[in-house]
Amino acid sequence: MTELIPEISILLLIIVRVSAFFVSIPLFSYRTIPPQLKIGLAIILSWMMYYSLDAQAIPIDGNYILLVLKEAIIGLMIGLTANIVLSAVAIAGGFIDFEMGFAMANIIDPQTGTQTPLMGQFFNFLILFVLLAINGHHLILDGIFYSYQFMPIDQFSPKFGDPNTVEFIIKLFATVFAIAFQMSAPIVATLFLVTVALGITAKTVPQLNIFVIGFPIKIAVGFLVLIISMGVMVEVMEKLIELMILSMRDLMQLLGGA
Repeated sequence: MTELIPEISILLLIIVRVSAFFVSIPLFSYRTIPPQLKIGLAIILSWMMYYSLDAQAIPIDGNYILLVLKEAIIGLMIGLTANIVLSAVAIAGGFIDFEMGFAMANIIDPQTGTQTPLMGQFFNFLILFVLLAINGHHLILDGIFYSYQFMPIDQFSPKFGDPNTVEFIIKLFATVFAIAFQMSAPIVATLFLVTVALGITAKTVPQLNIFVIGFPIKIAVGFLVLIISMGVMVEVMEKLIELMILSMRDLMQLLGGA
């Protein structure tokens, strides 16, 4: 029994990191996935990873609690980094909804349980389909597997408070907002011109009730531009998924001191 304790301690640490990763990562953390399935997948994946890691025996003592906290924080940070990058589509959807007049009609996203703009909900489903189509879910699982190369399970020196890590997170937020603005720019710019045209029409033809015809015109033009630019949107989403994988890798390198 005493010989199994070191092995169980290593397996438990792996389960903690993988479980924390599944709690925060896109796709695997959605509420529509049964918790039993998440727990079972985390345990099976951890059990498979246990036999591929060459970790030394770790005694269960006071330092073991710190290792558990370290593993949980690492899993959460990697998953949240991926979630931050993919939130660009929801931000872009919010920009578009504001111009199309859908901003007042936010809905509850069944995946995350939060309020999401209508177009943001559509973009969320679209990027999930793109993620599955290019096997992005396999790359996500590869990310948590290769995280042990940058941050070994028995190493207790992750650079959580390192200035480079903080700078990386800030730049990542700026990049996400820039990508969201670029995704929504064609539709937002077109709807802005439509708004200007409607304003000029309201001044030249005061008898015309511009508020009645303005909303359906902006919605129709918005959907038309969205259909035309759909191919570009999908390509941007592919690049966004690539950025998500690279951001996870860069964060692991920073935390591991590579």
